[in-house]
Amino acid sequence: MRHRTLTMGRALGLCLLALLSLHTTFTQHADVLIFCDDPTVDKAVTSALNKFNEEVVTGTKLALYQVTFASKAENGSYSLRFTTRRSDCPAFDAKPWTDCDYLPIDKKPIKCNATVHINETDTDTEHIECLIEDLAPHLKAPCLGCPEDIDENSEDLKAPLSLSISKYNTESDHTHLFTLNEMGPATRQVVAGFRFKFTFDMRRTNCAKAEHKDLLKKCVADQDNVELANCNATVDTAPWRQEMPNVNIECESGPMSHTILTRRRPPGWSPLRNQLPQGSAPSPQMPSPTIPSPPKASKSSGKEESSEEDLAKPSVSPDASPFHCPSKPWKPFVPVLVGSAATDAPVFNLDVKLSIIICSAATNSSVTADPTVTQRDTV
Repeated sequence: MRHRTLTMGRALGLCLLALLSLHTTFTQHADVLIFCDDPTVDKAVTSALNKFNEEVVTGTKLALYQVTFASKAENGSYSLRFTTRRSDCPAFDAKPWTDCDYLPIDKKPIKCNATVHINETDTDTEHIECLIEDLAPHLKAPCLGCPEDIDENSEDLKAPLSLSISKYNTESDHTHLFTLNEMGPATRQVVAGFRFKFTFDMRRTNCAKAEHKDLLKKCVADQDNVELANCNATVDTAPWRQEMPNVNIECESGPMSHTILTRRRPPGWSPLRNQLPQGSAPSPQMPSPTIPSPPKASKSSGKEESSEEDLAKPSVSPDASPFHCPSKPWKPFVPVLVGSAATDAPVFNLDVKLSIIICSAATNSSVTADPTVTQRDTV
């Protein structure tokens, strides 16, 4: 009997130790909810959006609208959910998104989530994902002088592309001529003429510079010596002034960056040649700690607001979190209404669903499509 009692006591002690260990483990890894308007949260969101906008090569940059959720782990990682809106700053613009204004064309803000690690010396964005969907293609807004996406096979690109390849072959130290391998995203902008910006990569041909000054039809890709170079090009043209185009290229060895983008396009729109890499693992979901629900505030009767005010009003409900979530809008948003004077302006083609996931280099930078989005370029 005494032996049985000792055995049961030891077993009970071991169970208590195991439960205590599990409790300690879960306590250490629990995220702590923090205020959405905390200065450190603002710093983390700014870092995440900077990371996202660095990877965007066409369209416009995103700008913060509201922070909707924020939590912090013991290791200094911040889990964030926030909304953004498309800005009036082109993707190629060196201006930071904090100096941009919203484009007045999107009714719904764009949802994003991110994981950012912050310590005393560094702020590192480990992951950011933004999803654009259900945009209104019928809305019109003025955007004179804004870059517009053009098809990679557009006839307008032939001359700027040819000039860029010719400039590379003339100025590079390579022994052989290079020819086009693959065309990347491209935009056209009305300035004092037309400004074309595009990316492309080239492949070494069988034509040596010592024997051939220019690319000829017989200069084909060298199958035995595979060498690639990629370039970002800016070409300014004004044919009516009868001046030579101004060509600027920035090139490096290797293929184009494999930042893969997915989009569902309208019928008849030729897809990009890039494809989603096979076997891409889905990005882990952010933890979602339970937020305590405060008592509902009574609704006071007030005057009806106009439809424009409804669209511009931030999504702060009476059940708002005690952690000041969502935060106040970063800037006021005034949308363009259908039937307004702006409807005579050029149409923004927004019939897309876009999901971009960017991970830091330390975690093998990747882009993954949302499982609900059909495969298909950036915002």
